[in-house]
Formats: sequence, structure tokens, C-alpha cells
Amino acid sequence: MRLVDEVAAGLPGLAQLQTLLASGRKPGILRALDFDFVEVGDGLAVFAGTPGDHAYNPIGTVHGGYAATLLDSACGCAVHSRLSATQAYTTLELKIAYHRPLGRDSGPLRAVGRVLSIGRRAAFAEARLTDAQDKLYASATSTLLVFER
Repeated sequence: MRLVDEVAAGLPGLAQLQTLLASGRKPGILRALDFDFVEVGDGLAVFAGTPGDHAYNPIGTVHGGYAATLLDSACGCAVHSRLSATQAYTTLELKIAYHRPLGRDSGPLRAVGRVLSIGRRAAFAEARLTDAQDKLYASATSTLLVFER
């Protein structure tokens, strides 16, 4: 299922994401991990969430996959915002650096993704995961494959 096709078929990437954001509809991953898509611009995407019990691992910290998913979403949608109506993308590589552990006391977090460069076949993006005081919890760089649908 391509949610963007349901809400914004035929539009270029930025308009697709703007329409999706305005619709209030959430893809499954956002519902599953309880985070939100909050902002999109040209080469920019922002996601926000507060880690809760659903994100904890057995050792009592937030699972690294929670941060990785926020960062991957931010990188991917930043690239998506630069695509034509006929293009799509997929993550080829995601490198995460964890700067400090996430926990209940981390509070609301924002993952801000930005396009570094984009070509006909590959795109490069980066993202930062910070709290309300702009304290850095994790960062990522991503390589994405761009292709025609």
C-alpha cells in the first residue's frame, strides 16, 4: 500500500508529503512506534516522538531501533521531498551514531533530516535526533537509491 498514492497521486514529492501531512493520516510505522511526521520543506523533513514503554529493550533503555527509525524516516522523507511524481527511493545505507542513551527522562524528541545532495540515481542525507533543549541523542547519515516507479 502506498499511502502517498491514496492521498496525493500524481504530485511531486514535496506536494505529496505536504498533502499527506495535512491529511493527518499516518503510515503504519508511525502508528506502531507512536511518533509523528510534523514538518516538511524542500529537502527537509521533521519527525517527533516521545519514547514510552513500547520502545524499551530488556536492559531498561530505549531500543536503538527507535532512534534509528526516527532518523531513517527523517532522511528518507527529506529526499522524498525532492523527488518528481514518477520517482521513488529506498534506503541503501544508514549509519547511526548514538551519543547518549534514551529513556523516559529524555522527553519529546525531534528528528530533523536534510538532503546533502541528490542525483539521478543516488541521494545523500543526514539527520539529528535532539530533545527540547537541543541536546543531541543520535545522528545519522544515509545513502538512498532513487529510481523511477
